[in-house]
Amino acid sequence: MEEQLVLASASPRRRELLQQIGLKFQVIPSRAEEHILDEESPEEHVVRLSLDKANEVANRDSISGRWFIGSDTIVVCDDMILGKPRNEVHAKDMLMQLSGREHRVLSGYAVIDRQTNEQRTEAVSTRVWFRQLTEDEITGYIATGEPFDKAGAYAIQGLGVCFVARIEGSYTNVVGLPLCKLTLALKSLGVPLLI
Repeated sequence: MEEQLVLASASPRRRELLQQIGLKFQVIPSRAEEHILDEESPEEHVVRLSLDKANEVANRDSISGRWFIGSDTIVVCDDMILGKPRNEVHAKDMLMQLSGREHRVLSGYAVIDRQTNEQRTEAVSTRVWFRQLTEDEITGYIATGEPFDKAGAYAIQGLGVCFVARIEGSYTNVVGLPLCKLTLALKSLGVPLLI
């Protein structure tokens, strides 16, 4: 029997987070387009993309399942959205911008119940402070390859944790899914959870 819960994401980090709390689910990556709209806030941006991703998979006739989870994560610094770096130079620019400063990590989530047409969406924000980074540290980190599929060019669950002086808010939100808030949304839609 196919699992009734579907993660509309190719992110291994999101998959690991859902596995961590004992959920059984299918992984079906979304093909929704990701672009920034000029008039939307960062919060509106991550919620819109999360909903687009969940809907794109839920609207496929060939897919079974009842509940669909979409998510999007961005880094915001100086009122600029930092997505995934395009190349090494872009990654270096991002890490230099974050060095010695505070930024916000925003993760949006959307859960769609295909049976009842109900949905839950939210943007969750975590404040993150980086210590001052040296150019050698940034160059060495980029050489590991870790920054390239990560918003803001770092992974708090990987080597990038060495740069994080402190956080205020949800750790799992920085990884890619705000589990505390997401589990409440799943419960409200009737998804069976372990706790």
